[in-house]
Amino acid sequence: MKVVLGVDTSCYTTSLAALDPDGILVADFRIPLVVKPGGRGLSQSEMVFQHVRNLPLLMTQLRQSIGNEARISAVGTTVRPRSVEGSYMPVFLAGRGLALCLGEALSCSVFKLSHQENHVLAGLWSAGGISDPEFLAAHVSGGTTEILRATSTEEAIELELLGGSVDLHAGQFIDRVGVALGLPFPAGSHLERLAASYAADPPMTPISVEGTRISFSGPETHVMRWLGKQPEAAAVASSVQYCIAGSLIRALRCAAEQTGLNKVLLVGGVAANSFIRSRVADALLKQCDISVVWPESRFSGDNAVGAACWALSRLAG
Repeated sequence: MKVVLGVDTSCYTTSLAALDPDGILVADFRIPLVVKPGGRGLSQSEMVFQHVRNLPLLMTQLRQSIGNEARISAVGTTVRPRSVEGSYMPVFLAGRGLALCLGEALSCSVFKLSHQENHVLAGLWSAGGISDPEFLAAHVSGGTTEILRATSTEEAIELELLGGSVDLHAGQFIDRVGVALGLPFPAGSHLERLAASYAADPPMTPISVEGTRISFSGPETHVMRWLGKQPEAAAVASSVQYCIAGSLIRALRCAAEQTGLNKVLLVGGVAANSFIRSRVADALLKQCDISVVWPESRFSGDNAVGAACWALSRLAG
């Protein structure tokens, strides 16, 4: 059996994935990076250290999963955050180095892509694709909150920035509030569970959106002041979710008006939040007949499936 390998070493997770020639997932292994209790992230050097430690463990798991007879015919690897000039982050060197070594050792091709392209491709793969060659994509995570025009061609997936956060990213907003509430970092899944325990509509956190430009620094300041009054933690968590969903709805509605596009793909760790994505999808469909699709939750966050998809498509091309 031949497989293509995907590699992603992000700020949050070490990931390997393998697809067979038909695009069926045959292996998907990840190790979240460890943040000390009370911490709000890691330095780049600590991220690289953890990736270098994790990659051999994942390669062992992957080889045991696909069997010794399986042959890696190509490798896709993320090498930078976005597909723009000057986009760079040391953390991706760990995965890039592994991919290049495998390419030389196995005499197979290595195909490079950005972390953002990886998210979009994994989202398309999981969601079963979008028939239109052009669509909107919202990449919403701890490191990115961007509204994009996506153009899918036989050669590439092209991403054009239309808007997004001008300060804090949605995931940073969640993590800062989560840590202040005493939740573990990263706080996304913990905050979602906490918010689900609040049955009523929460007090509203102000939304700050101008066109396709979103600000979360003002809402964060509002919430931090609110915390000084010792509100119910679940109400705060719920209010943060409402704020993020409302911000995305406004920005995506504006992007749709500007472009004439009426399909949206939601990807990124924050897009795994079932409340946020459902509220965004329901509002956009009711307000302006915009269809929203998203991947399974496990393919919303950091993973290497998109990189494997990229390698498979390059081989076919």
